[in-house]
Amino acid sequence: MEDEQIKRYARQIIMPEIGVRGQRELLESSVLVVGAGGLGSPAIQYLAGAGVGRIGIADGDEVDISNLQRQTIHAGNLGKNKAESARDFVERLNPDVRVDVYPFHLDPENVRDIVRGYDVVLDCTDNFVSRFLLNDACVIEKIPLVHAAVLRFEGEIMTIVPGNSACYRCVFSHAPPPGSVPTCQEAGVVGATVGVLGTLQAIEAIKLILGIGEPLKDRMLHVDLLTMDFTELKLRKNPECPICSGKVKEIIPEKYVESCQL
Repeated sequence: MEDEQIKRYARQIIMPEIGVRGQRELLESSVLVVGAGGLGSPAIQYLAGAGVGRIGIADGDEVDISNLQRQTIHAGNLGKNKAESARDFVERLNPDVRVDVYPFHLDPENVRDIVRGYDVVLDCTDNFVSRFLLNDACVIEKIPLVHAAVLRFEGEIMTIVPGNSACYRCVFSHAPPPGSVPTCQEAGVVGATVGVLGTLQAIEAIKLILGIGEPLKDRMLHVDLLTMDFTELKLRKNPECPICSGKVKEIIPEKYVESCQL
């Protein structure tokens, strides 16, 4: 490592769980962040700061003034594509990090090609169709996935290690009926809530890359920041899960509408 890198990452290198070897592993690693909004903004910020060498950022939306209450990395970029705006932030923060931008939404036709080759994927999306699509693609491609979701003062996070843990579809077999679950746009969200959950996603990715600690495998952490209750739910693989069981080996586009039932 160069002298400047040793200075930049000094607070991580002195930790026995990381050290010089771990920092090199981070610099050689890759994480795909799908969604550069509320969850993606803090996740991208701390992955880049930690020195993850390659960050992919996928988002087809543009920065709106209503985003800035929680998506703070986009300051000054109103009207710009969020993936490209996030790249601007990363490049200003850390020149060690290469950013691959996907300025569009992932869909059944492109998702497997994009997740393939990354060490870890973060699900920072805000809708059920995207969550099921990412889960299924990552399990088929055997890429670890860290899922999170938020609303108001609450959030949930779980880590999926294909072949080794329950997946999102093991827990939720299908999406709820349209309109039955309010969105953040409808019900609201506190910026600090996405900050907490997105930061937890970043640390889960770092743990997976370095093989340290205890990732949230077979566990879902529910966070209520209004009461400061952190509740851990134990999860089990569903032997009938069409994705985990291997019964479904392809992404079938027509399945990813409304219920996402396979």
